[in-house]
Amino acid sequence: MVRVGVNGFGTIGRRVAQAVTLQPDMELVGVVKTRPDYAALQAAKAGIRIYAPSSESLEAFEKAGIRVEGTVEDLLSRVDVIVDATPNGVGEKYKPLYRDAGVRQVFQGGEKPSVADASFNTLCNYREVLGLDSVRVVSCNTTGLLRLICTINRGIGVSSVSAVLIRRAADPREVKRGPVNSINLNPPTVPSHHALDVKTVVPSIDIVTSAVVVPTTLMHVHHVTITLKRDSSRREVLSLLEEAPRIILIDSGRTGIKSTAQLMDAVRFMRRNGDLPELAVFTDSIHVEGRRLMLFQAVHQESIVVPENIDAIRALARLTEDPMESIRVTDETLGLTKEIF
Repeated sequence: MVRVGVNGFGTIGRRVAQAVTLQPDMELVGVVKTRPDYAALQAAKAGIRIYAPSSESLEAFEKAGIRVEGTVEDLLSRVDVIVDATPNGVGEKYKPLYRDAGVRQVFQGGEKPSVADASFNTLCNYREVLGLDSVRVVSCNTTGLLRLICTINRGIGVSSVSAVLIRRAADPREVKRGPVNSINLNPPTVPSHHALDVKTVVPSIDIVTSAVVVPTTLMHVHHVTITLKRDSSRREVLSLLEEAPRIILIDSGRTGIKSTAQLMDAVRFMRRNGDLPELAVFTDSIHVEGRRLMLFQAVHQESIVVPENIDAIRALARLTEDPMESIRVTDETLGLTKEIF
């Protein structure tokens, strides 16, 4: 059993902490919360041990009647791996503390690649990070791109990738982000940082990305064009995607799902937590002509990186050297499936 702590209990941290509790080879020692809000109350009710970022913040928890086990330093003394799910850029500030405590570290995509020994995606480079001291699980958008790219590259071969990312403006719980009535270039330059992020995992890939932000909180959508290394067919691409883990195919003609709103409505009805950690590829959009592949895919930004965080823990601790075995255990415990309809 590897002992795991989670620093940060927001959108990603809560989901990772819950996922850790479901693993047969991991123990959740506790989580770090900055303030005694509803998430802290939920953690306490679920029996999750709470730690504070500093001794100065303990009083606020005491006033709220929430038990705190100690500070982040106390948590680090009791774990083998820490998952940093703090806001963008904060993980880098914690890095020296983690290093001095002698724990392995899993960071999120909001941190600079230099924060860790390697950037990580299970389908692309699991074996390359075995036993490292730290990894950075790339962002939700990059995770979605890499699942597709590495699947196609393994089965057919990828010469180049061009992707347009239509990004959600905020997570559903966020109240201070926009835009409200605009489509914002994000960023106005090409390539966007997502292409550079993909290359931190697969340096050899030829990729360019651009991105806009639109007024929705539900999902990101990508339009991806891949130049293949040889002629292929729609049937061959469908076969690869049907066999690949963590990718589901949405048949709009059969299901009537032609939007992110419809997709998330269906998922919320079918899954208790309403999450979709799988990458959703719209089969009706798949177009293959010779060496050119085009398609639309959707990314649930709140949950897609959760399985990769669990696999990252397993890789750092060398619980298994086989990426497919880690995927099997993670996906079974989290309820991921190829058939949600």
